[in-house]
Amino acid sequence: MPVRKRGNKLERWEIALVKAMVADGRWPNDQDILAYFTRPTRSINHRAIAEIRTGAKHAAVKPSTADELERFLSSWPEIDAETGLSLRGDELLIKAREAMIAAVQTFNGGGLTFRAELFIVSAIIAWTYLLHAWFKHEGIDYRHTKNQGGQKVIVKTPGGADKYWELSQCLKHARCPVEQGAKDNLAFLLELRHEIEHRSTNRIDDAVSAKLQACCINFNDAIKQLFGAQYALERRLPIALQFVTFSPDQRAILKRAGGLPRNVETIMDGFEGRLTPEQQADPRYAFRVFMVHKTANREPGADMAVEIVPAGSDVAEKFNIALKEVEKKKYLPSEIVAQMKAEGWDRFTMDSHTKLWKKLDARKPAKGYGAVAVGKTWCWYDTWLNRVREECEQHPAKYQTAPAAELDAKVAAN
Repeated sequence: MPVRKRGNKLERWEIALVKAMVADGRWPNDQDILAYFTRPTRSINHRAIAEIRTGAKHAAVKPSTADELERFLSSWPEIDAETGLSLRGDELLIKAREAMIAAVQTFNGGGLTFRAELFIVSAIIAWTYLLHAWFKHEGIDYRHTKNQGGQKVIVKTPGGADKYWELSQCLKHARCPVEQGAKDNLAFLLELRHEIEHRSTNRIDDAVSAKLQACCINFNDAIKQLFGAQYALERRLPIALQFVTFSPDQRAILKRAGGLPRNVETIMDGFEGRLTPEQQADPRYAFRVFMVHKTANREPGADMAVEIVPAGSDVAEKFNIALKEVEKKKYLPSEIVAQMKAEGWDRFTMDSHTKLWKKLDARKPAKGYGAVAVGKTWCWYDTWLNRVREECEQHPAKYQTAPAAELDAKVAAN
């Protein structure tokens, strides 16, 4: 005899309605009642109705009132027009899709400044609902519990409702269906959200765009894998159009003009410092593509604005240099000192540099300054160069000769 899947079961509100339908007498056949409660995302065996009719199960559940039954019948089938999902029975899956659609539309919308932050909050909600929907389908209890008097009890919110797992807890479950690269991506977004949620930030859209793109693709892949291709979002969210294209020089200028806040830069480098090179290169963690102007002998052949070039293809081999990941720039301590002197901080010496990194414990990986060992020599990333520059700007008298410092002060005053 086939084993009934734990997630394919009637919910309490449905059991109450079934009892009311049995008592009403208009549905003497269990199969007729079952038709109201079977949907594409969940298959219910007809014997579940028989168990309710005979009282073999769910004896403690009270039947719905006659008014509640009539409201249910008058609105049935209450479904989402686009997907065919039940608005009540598939609420978690519908919310997951809508939250991700809102995240993408918000990021792509014109006139918004802090788009990445808004995307991250909505995307985390989307992933949380998606995993809750999957846990529910699999019959996995995703509520927080605690030990009380030797018994496991459900943790409640201040309002008295059951407290469900947050996204980080969902990702830790042994049966979590999310692949490792996508988990790394979500862990990064969660850490970034914790850093920015109570702090003012400059725009970080360009700096994290590859992670946001990966998050979208991972979500779409996951919803198709877990629930079916009919719930994918690519038809709802086609490719975005834009009014401008940036040259490399323009992008460099924009990046310098809108530098990341140091706390955000620190957590980003600190997080990536904990990943292996393979994890960082995983497109499920950060999705990066390159685009080239496409030419064609026939006009229709050039209609596609963007074409993804698969690894190993003839085009990929032709542009092998463009497809390589660019390694972060590294600086020797002497280069850091030379750079500061070139910027006018003539009193910043190698001794100054050594004292500063020791004072800040900058070689500690958690600091996120990107110190790495190459042979026996320590090298530094741009995050540390920016921190050294910030130190000099905060203490001009210490790192600049008096005449120059006075001149800068006069210029600033004028």
